[in-house]
Amino acid sequence: MTERTADIEIPDRYRYAVIPHIMVDDAAAAIDFYQRAFGAREDFRIDAPGGGVLHAEITIGRSTLMLGDAGVDETGAGSFAAPTSLGGRTSVTLHVFVPDVDSLAERAEAAGAEILQPPTNMFHGDRTLILKDSSGHLWVFLTHTEDVSEEELRRRLAAAG
Repeated sequence: MTERTADIEIPDRYRYAVIPHIMVDDAAAAIDFYQRAFGAREDFRIDAPGGGVLHAEITIGRSTLMLGDAGVDETGAGSFAAPTSLGGRTSVTLHVFVPDVDSLAERAEAAGAEILQPPTNMFHGDRTLILKDSSGHLWVFLTHTEDVSEEELRRRLAAAG
């Protein structure tokens, strides 16, 4: 069973997911970027008493993302870090299915995203865009184009070398 978004079916295994909570150096600027680049909607924001964003939630398509300023550490444990404090590296990539990855790529690039892989039809049945956002987080945006059986997926992988 699949859920339909416009004319695109999102596979069931991707309909329900863990909600990512990312940390950035300037959450207010990141929210502005996500609105311009990805068409995000800000759902709510809790400002920290000393300044900055303690917690915010945005929606991109049907996906929720939580974020906050890395410097605002409500636990006092000092365990939060933004990619900029890690030398621009990150251990997480955020995947989001969207109805039209090509128009999102144009919008994101115009807003300042770094396109790492332009929209490409992939062997797994998705048109895929990979980019780095203004805060250093990696994103994979996908438009589902076809259902591919496990057997066909393996065949395509073998053919690709």
